[in-house]
Amino acid sequence: MSDLSGYEHIRSGGDGFYEQKRGLIAVWGKEAVQFLDGMITNDMKTLDDGAHMLAAFPNAQGRLIAIVRVLREGDRFLFETEDATREKVFQNLFRFTYAGDFFVEDLSESYQYIEIFGVKDALPVVEDTITLKSDFSLDCFARPVDANAIGGHLTAAGAVTISDDLYDTLRIENGIPKYGFDMDETTIVSELGLKDMISYTKGCYIGQEIIARIHFRGHVAKQLTGVIRAEPPASAGGFLPGAELMSPNGKNAGRITSVTYSPKLKKQVCLAFVRYESLYEGTPLRAGDVDVEVTKLPFV
Repeated sequence: MSDLSGYEHIRSGGDGFYEQKRGLIAVWGKEAVQFLDGMITNDMKTLDDGAHMLAAFPNAQGRLIAIVRVLREGDRFLFETEDATREKVFQNLFRFTYAGDFFVEDLSESYQYIEIFGVKDALPVVEDTITLKSDFSLDCFARPVDANAIGGHLTAAGAVTISDDLYDTLRIENGIPKYGFDMDETTIVSELGLKDMISYTKGCYIGQEIIARIHFRGHVAKQLTGVIRAEPPASAGGFLPGAELMSPNGKNAGRITSVTYSPKLKKQVCLAFVRYESLYEGTPLRAGDVDVEVTKLPFV
């Protein structure tokens, strides 16, 4: 099946799955909540058993180390993150194992990760499979033999295998940033604008002073948002990641980070850091000689 056919299958509600490397790190111990609350942006004390939440590890300057999802399983906490930030998260956690009742184990090599779109039927029941539901997909960590069984079940049920290129299109349309492309260690956590990732009512944590100061002064200087080409492209050409955004009066308005062509919208769409004064939806900007406008995420 071509990427276009696969795209139409997924966007029309069909089933599909994508396999990639992700980090999975377990934390436990009597002092786990105490230590974790001092390291991440969200409030560990509010996480119920069986629930998960989004959070970030910032450094002392409020800049990003990694974005994670934290799943609570009784007294154990599972941290899921991109493969690119897996080692950073592990080392950031492991350094506290000498300070108290706090233990860390990297489970990444023991599991395979499958991101599943549109599945309506029950998956095979596997005892040791870890699942997290996002706004767009069902995400599974399974032992290799079980991951193969899940993939076989999905394929037999008519699910498409999603290629890297197709996944990138879906990712950008869904407004999901990727480490090393849309964010890195220079990104201030607040600039990502990700909903429910930061608690402003819990106690202190590393980088909290900078993040809280930005929040309580009213806004960030720039924020990750969507940018869409004002007109359908006449050819395959267009702008590239890293392109500078300019306001109508010729001032710098931000920078594009990820670009794809959206078959549904029939336009190029981008993730971009846009300066605060240009963040309003519908704001016209320029990327080179191309007219674009600011829009909310997700695109689709």
